[in-house]
Amino acid sequence: MNLKDLKNEWINELTQPLMIAGPCSAESEAQMLETAKRIKESNAQVSVFRAGIWKPRTKPNGFEGVGVIGLNWLKKVKEEYGFKTATEVANAHHVFAALEADVDVLWIGARSTVNPFTVQEIAMALRGTDKPVFVKNPVNPDLALWIGALERLLGQDIKNLGAIHRGFSTYQKTKYRNNPNWQIALDFKSQFPNIPMLIDPSHICGNRTGLADITQEALNVGYQGAIIESHCNPDEAWSDASQQITPEVLADLIGNLKVRNSNLAGFEGEMGRHRTLISDLDFQLIELLSQRMKISEKIGKLKKENDIAIFQPERWKVITEYASQKATETGMSQEFIEKIFKAIHEESIEVQNSIMIER
Repeated sequence: MNLKDLKNEWINELTQPLMIAGPCSAESEAQMLETAKRIKESNAQVSVFRAGIWKPRTKPNGFEGVGVIGLNWLKKVKEEYGFKTATEVANAHHVFAALEADVDVLWIGARSTVNPFTVQEIAMALRGTDKPVFVKNPVNPDLALWIGALERLLGQDIKNLGAIHRGFSTYQKTKYRNNPNWQIALDFKSQFPNIPMLIDPSHICGNRTGLADITQEALNVGYQGAIIESHCNPDEAWSDASQQITPEVLADLIGNLKVRNSNLAGFEGEMGRHRTLISDLDFQLIELLSQRMKISEKIGKLKKENDIAIFQPERWKVITEYASQKATETGMSQEFIEKIFKAIHEESIEVQNSIMIER
């Protein structure tokens, strides 16, 4: 059997779209129960309550989770409020403890997905389980690693599989904590349309701004749901405080989402995918143009310090010839490419001219 053969009918037993929510980290029994209570009372369409029991942190000496005691708090949430429960597992010890506590849904985090040895250890510990297991994309943009992690799970006879798109780390600072890189996730969906895909807007955004937009964008392109961090007192959270929202805000967010009619999925889903890719590319274009203008500023300062004229005809000739060549190679309109390069060049001159007149 391979990934394309999976039926994944298990997700039909859960509320659609599937919404998983709860605090980034389990901190105390009171915090867990209050968060669950308020999610329930707010009528948020959440069927699975999540909490991090073990927290892999980038640097040592930080809060790394309460450990096994938190599993008892998850049990109480299930008993008192009827939610299914979910947590992340990062090694065999975590798996055995979570299975013993009868956690309903497990996921493998981005830091674990990137390491095949870790994924294999987890897969072997989970061997044969019928619990749903989600795999987050690896921290680096590597589709093969993501697929390979799911293949390792399937190799251990784990068939109720899903994927979570949480964005990808980048050295460059952008408005996202982790760039969505929609293309990679949509390539995954194209290859494995039978594997449920959830969006993790909390880790993509890294803050409370944009959570609704990212979640809606994911539903527009056919994702089956979302995993969102919610805390009874977000500002006091022990981890990732800036990206968690109250249960009441969560209820409003979910309530305002629009789930596309599945009867139109053949058209709207495809259109949505194309538009999402365009938005992603537009964002990258803006980031690249910003970097280009910063380099133009540095060149402008060098020209000012050495009394060199801003406009260099020979340089402009090289640029236009290169643009013409690339237009031919890519099959694009030469006139269109020249217009773009002319606009960029004019802006560069304006940037450098402003530097020249500075005192």
